[in-house]
Amino acid sequence: MRIIDVAIVGAGFAGLAMSGALRRAGRDDIVVLERADDVGGTWRDNTYPGVACDVPAHLYSLAAHPNAGWSRTFASGSEIQSYLRGVAAREGLGDRLRLRTPLLGAEWDADDAVWRIDTGAAPVVARSLVLACGRLTEPHVPGVPGLESFDGPIFHTARWDHDVDLTGQRVAVVGTGASAVQLVPELARRGAHVTLFQRTPAWIVPRGGGDIADADREHLAANPGALARLRADLYAEGEQRFASRSGDAAASAAARAVALEHLHAQVADPELRAALTPDYAFGCKRVLLSDAFYPAVASDAVTLEPTALAAIDGSTLTAASGRIHDADVLVLATGFASTQQPYADLVRGEDATLAAHWSRGMTSFGSTVVAGFPNLFVLNGPNASLGHNSAVLMAEEQSAYVVRALCERDRRPEPVLRVRPEAEAAYTDEIAAAAASTPWLTGGCRNWYVDDRSGRLTLLWPGTVRAFHERLAGADGSEFEPAPTAVATEPVEAPHPSTPMPRRNR
Repeated sequence: MRIIDVAIVGAGFAGLAMSGALRRAGRDDIVVLERADDVGGTWRDNTYPGVACDVPAHLYSLAAHPNAGWSRTFASGSEIQSYLRGVAAREGLGDRLRLRTPLLGAEWDADDAVWRIDTGAAPVVARSLVLACGRLTEPHVPGVPGLESFDGPIFHTARWDHDVDLTGQRVAVVGTGASAVQLVPELARRGAHVTLFQRTPAWIVPRGGGDIADADREHLAANPGALARLRADLYAEGEQRFASRSGDAAASAAARAVALEHLHAQVADPELRAALTPDYAFGCKRVLLSDAFYPAVASDAVTLEPTALAAIDGSTLTAASGRIHDADVLVLATGFASTQQPYADLVRGEDATLAAHWSRGMTSFGSTVVAGFPNLFVLNGPNASLGHNSAVLMAEEQSAYVVRALCERDRRPEPVLRVRPEAEAAYTDEIAAAAASTPWLTGGCRNWYVDDRSGRLTLLWPGTVRAFHERLAGADGSEFEPAPTAVATEPVEAPHPSTPMPRRNR
């Protein structure tokens, strides 16, 4: 059986970033395994009305594949999906991309120093395995008593049922996070009456943006330097937002004032305004962008229930407040299983599964490699999310680190990289120290960044993108167990993907 050099699981942003970085480094012996019938990840799966990105599109794209043709400042989900299809085509993956090929299991074979991957078809054997499975893939379904008794259609926003006509229907939406803020105005426009169950209000700031004029798109297409400058400007703006999200007193107060002014300008009813005002620190939960949500909630088309959904009996929904609401359709905008990744049970290293290793929360070195799992790399995993800038930048930084690590692997007499447990523990302590005083842990809210099992910040990187770049660029290989035999060769420097940030000299 042929041994592939690198197997990548997932063909969303991270998987395509990884495959591109490897191929630009001259590493063509790869395979990309995708369980679905198309690339795109979250932008393939989420098709609810109004779905769009809340990062400016010109930055929410791969540095190796800048796109001058975005039609809107904040691209729709379908446009992002089309962009990712184009990236896959331009990368020329060919038969290296295997669609409808799920990861059913992966196990490290210490005797042959390979990963043996079960896909339900012919097994895949690879020297290294990259998990680019995404962090928002498995919908979270709340355990509401009587959920199974609901009389009408019920579905999660990430599994939208387009066969259900919502015109004139009474639609209950559970949740007021990023998906609900985009969805509710669309439902109201389509003639549905919405009952919105809000457990916790969100901080919402103006979105702005809009359609991009044809002339502007043509200018960017004809002037690559202008597009690069736009990306750099958007990157810098994103980095500046870190201060307000992470608890800087002045920046947080200024951003909070903007959010409250936005709320007061769009909601006249003082009682409704009070129900929509968060009682926790700005940045504690994900800050949302919308110019349409508050007007929709303030309209006759939406009824805000400012407490959680507590019970269901047929078409009757009971809120935690005790109030009763009736609904024809139930939509769960309840997020994802983010801190307990669904692939973790499927991957077995030297002594345990990833799920067992992460039983007290996800840990790693460099947010990418894990002790006890040789030649394994995890993108979009522990502490690789952002609350202030484009997460695509993080995937690109991780991809660059993987390429450099593979160069280290190849120059060893035994081509195996084993993370030192002490290195993982030290990195975990770094994260804990950096996060200790931030709103994510001290802001008085419950968020999806923190693992309830340990109380640790396990999703977010508690720093800027530049700091993440410098942390990974500064890794010198000492995070891995020493090679059994010293080899007197110079380390190989791998190409680094072009990003808005200059790479630090080493």
